[in-house]
Amino acid sequence: MARTRSRSTVAIAAAYEMRPGRYPQHDKLALQEAVVAAFLRACPVPRDVVDGLLVTPAGMADGRSVDVFSHERLIDALGFSPRFSETLNAGGSSYCLMVARAATAIAAGQANAVLCVGGGKFPVVGAGGGDAMARLTSHPDFEYPYGAFIPAMYALVATRHMHERGTRREALAQVAVTSRDWALRHPDALMRDKGAITIEDVLRSRPIASPFNLLDCSVPCEGGGVVLVTRAELARELCAQPAYVLGFGEFHDHGVVAHAADFCTMGVDVSARAAFAMAGLAPADVDVAQLYDAFSINPILLLEETGLVERGRGGTFYLDGHAAKGGNLPVNTYGGLMSFGHTGDASGMSMLVEGALQVMGRAQDRQVDADIALVHAYGGMMADHCTLLLGRNP
Repeated sequence: MARTRSRSTVAIAAAYEMRPGRYPQHDKLALQEAVVAAFLRACPVPRDVVDGLLVTPAGMADGRSVDVFSHERLIDALGFSPRFSETLNAGGSSYCLMVARAATAIAAGQANAVLCVGGGKFPVVGAGGGDAMARLTSHPDFEYPYGAFIPAMYALVATRHMHERGTRREALAQVAVTSRDWALRHPDALMRDKGAITIEDVLRSRPIASPFNLLDCSVPCEGGGVVLVTRAELARELCAQPAYVLGFGEFHDHGVVAHAADFCTMGVDVSARAAFAMAGLAPADVDVAQLYDAFSINPILLLEETGLVERGRGGTFYLDGHAAKGGNLPVNTYGGLMSFGHTGDASGMSMLVEGALQVMGRAQDRQVDADIALVHAYGGMMADHCTLLLGRNP
């Protein structure tokens, strides 16, 4: 049956991300202020057109108490009074959800242009930061007391996927290799100066939690970014090629990882199906994918569960080079969290910015033919999912 593609009335008109690194001079609120200031310098947008603001809570990962009124603090810092604003948190999926919330508000006439802001701190894992993150994401009675820590909980997911889907250890390593190759094309990627890596390098790197070695893991750092979501007509006034918001879907599968309905699906397919249905598109229409890759298992699982690759074929897809430059479906063209950098609780902004830049034709040396981009991010232990479809034509 022929599909009817939906026509979008909302678009991303501008996207910016600061260089990942460490910013000890800024707490998270100051980092949010800094990234907005940098965005306004890089993407001159008339202040009077912005009437919406979405931001994540300050203090999530830097040891401070959480500020659930961060939007109010940022409103004061920016000196404007939006008619649509809130502090929103669903972990790494927050920023894709911001685009969905902004699109819904704009379609309802509640706003014309919404700034979606993320600034992220990442605790130093070796200095107790890993324990704080484990407390935040694991069950206080049945997981944390038994020594739960983030890589080990993801390792459970990887081990199950390898068992049920036949995913090979070398395929996980190839995810890291492919991500590094893309990072070599990004001037701001944290691991660019470290050079290319091989499957053997990954397999020989320091063991962390079986099946993961050090190079299977994302790189902790700090940073942030901003996207501006506007009415489609305004987006066309502000930029030559907007990234139109064609479809989105969300799903919240569980709280702690032990309560996941299925370790091989994690609820990803529900949000993806909703996004494709809204857009009137199918997985075969997607040209480039930006997928949340805290660990090397994630892109494999997310490719399969978004329908971009047949279940059980995600690992082979990577080993055959399809996710790399020149492949038939490039994945994480900015280097991913594994080689661009995992900017704490702003990490979900990275794949969103890259998806928008690819559609806008502004991805420089890593640009691919990207008429349709899929962005998928999640929060918590692969619990809160959001899928976005962005396109060059409304």
